[in-house]
Amino acid sequence: MPAYVVVEARVHDRERFAAYARRVPEIVAQYGGEYLALGGAQEVLEGDWGESRVVLHRWPDAASARRFWESPEYVEAKALRAGTGDFRVILVEGLAEETLEGGR
Repeated sequence: MPAYVVVEARVHDRERFAAYARRVPEIVAQYGGEYLALGGAQEVLEGDWGESRVVLHRWPDAASARRFWESPEYVEAKALRAGTGDFRVILVEGLAEETLEGGR
C-alpha cells in the first residue's frame, strides 16, 4: 500500500536551507520515493497557514519511507537543515489500489 510523507515547513534561513534542498531530492529518488508537491503555488482554502509550505512525497509503502528517513544519507542531509526553520513531518499510509478500483 502506498505511503506519503507530508512536510509542513516554515523556513527562516533560506540561504542555509538551500544546501539541504539541493541534496534531498537525490536521496528521495535513491530510496524509491517521488515528489508530488515541492514548492509549487499554494492557495489557502481554509485556516491559517501563514508562511508554511507543503512538501509531499509518495513511497511504495511505509517501510520504504522509513528506510529513507533513517538512512545515513538522509540523516546527514537533515543535519543541514537544523536551525533553518520549523518543520512538521508525518507519514501517512494511503489506500491500496485494489480498494480504489473495487469501488468500496
